[in-house]
Amino acid sequence: MKKSMRKLTGFAAAGILAAGLLTGCGGSTEQTEAQTTAAAAAEGQTEAAGGEASQEAAADTGERRTLRVAMECAYAPYNWTQPDDSNGAVPIADSNEYAYGYDVMMAKKICEELGWDLEIVRLDWDSLIPAVTTGQADCSIAGQSITQERLQAVDFSEPYYYATIVTLVKEGSKYENATSVADLAGATCTSQQSTIWYDTCLPQIPDANILAATASAPDMLMSLNADKCDLVVTDQPTGKGALVAYPNFKMLEFGGGENDFQVTDEDINIGIAMKKGNTELKEAIDSVLSQMTADDFSAMMDEAISVQPLAN
Repeated sequence: MKKSMRKLTGFAAAGILAAGLLTGCGGSTEQTEAQTTAAAAAEGQTEAAGGEASQEAAADTGERRTLRVAMECAYAPYNWTQPDDSNGAVPIADSNEYAYGYDVMMAKKICEELGWDLEIVRLDWDSLIPAVTTGQADCSIAGQSITQERLQAVDFSEPYYYATIVTLVKEGSKYENATSVADLAGATCTSQQSTIWYDTCLPQIPDANILAATASAPDMLMSLNADKCDLVVTDQPTGKGALVAYPNFKMLEFGGGENDFQVTDEDINIGIAMKKGNTELKEAIDSVLSQMTADDFSAMMDEAISVQPLAN
C-alpha cells in the first residue's frame, strides 16, 4: 500500500481580488485613478492569497463570510460531540452541544487563515455528500477519502490527511498475532457503512464472515467490544483513537505491500468535499492546505487524539 506524500498544490487568489476592485466601465478620470490606486493597494497587501479571495467574496454583502461545514460529530478522532467549548470546541448549529476533533481543528484553521466565520452542521454519514450537493452545507470535512465514486458527485480539495488501513482486534483474540491479511482468514468482521473499510477491505479477507455494516464508527467499535465480531477494519487515526477508549483493543498494521490490504491512494487520501464547480471555494481552501505538510497533519491529529473524550 503506497502512502502518498506529494506536496499539496497551492492556488494564488491575489489577482482575483485586484480584478474585483476594478468593476464597471468608463466613468470620470478621478474614478479611474481611484480604481487604479485601489488595485495597486490590493496588489501590495501582504495577506495570504486565500484571505484576499475570501474578502472579495464577502464584499458582495459587506459581511464576513460564514463557512458551513458538515460532519457527523461522532467519528473520533476526526470529529465528535461534547457538552462544552473546552479545548476550543465549536458550537453545533441548532443545538446546545459542541463539536471538536481533527476536522474541527482543520475547519478552524481554514477559517482563521481566510478571515471567515465557521458554522458546524451535524449530519449522518450518508447525508454528508447530499448536503454538499444541495447547498445545505458549503463543504464536508469529515474524514472522507477521495474516491472516484464520490468525485462523480462532488469536488474535493487536495488531501488534508493521509490515512493508512489498520485492523482492530481484542487482546486475547486468536487473531491478535496476525501479520498479514491472509492470517485473518475465517474471521467474523464488520466496519462502517459506505467506507472503503467495508466495501474494499473486508472482502479481501479469505473466507471472511462479513456482518452487516454499522451505521457509524462508534457502533463499529462497540460491536468489537461486545464480541459480536472478531475484528474491524478502519484507518489508523480511528484505530489510535479506539485504543484510548478501549484499552483492551489491539491494533494490527501490516506495513503495506502484498501482505496488506490492497488499496489505492484515492482510498486513503482524505479530502474536503464541496459542490462541483465551486472553484472559488476550492482554490481558497487549497491555498491554506498548500502551506501545510504531512507532518503538520500528523501533529494536529495527535493533538486531537490526546483530547478526545472516551465516549466517542
